[in-house]
Amino acid sequence: MGHVFGYTCANDVSVRDVQRRHGGQWFKGKNFDTHLPMGPWIVTADTLDPSDLATRSRVNGLAKQDSRTKYMVFKIPRLIAEISAGCELWPGDVIITGTPAGVGFARTPPDYLRVGDVIEIEIEGIGVLRNTIKGRT
Repeated sequence: MGHVFGYTCANDVSVRDVQRRHGGQWFKGKNFDTHLPMGPWIVTADTLDPSDLATRSRVNGLAKQDSRTKYMVFKIPRLIAEISAGCELWPGDVIITGTPAGVGFARTPPDYLRVGDVIEIEIEGIGVLRNTIKGRT
């Protein structure tokens, strides 16, 4: 944990139709320009204990996800160990840890984002990242 500089919010916006066209391979559907907003700032590791923070997401003000970091499948030290076992980590690298249950494609019925939707990602002690879905330009 001594290697961790800080924490922020990130919105891992996946392009599910592209993801499906690539045989379930998630890389392409998760690597579009403009599809990983982060912020609103970084809270340094010396000022925040990440072990039990509320994490929430909302779309147009409606709660979609609500959990706590204590329920993460893989804790931060394990993520660092697993990633660094096959990939050299450098200062400034960012590790996105995943998301709680409630993502749109896994809902019944599926609930996909639309142009104009406002998404809020909130982590206790960090703040709220707010973005609006834009159409193609």
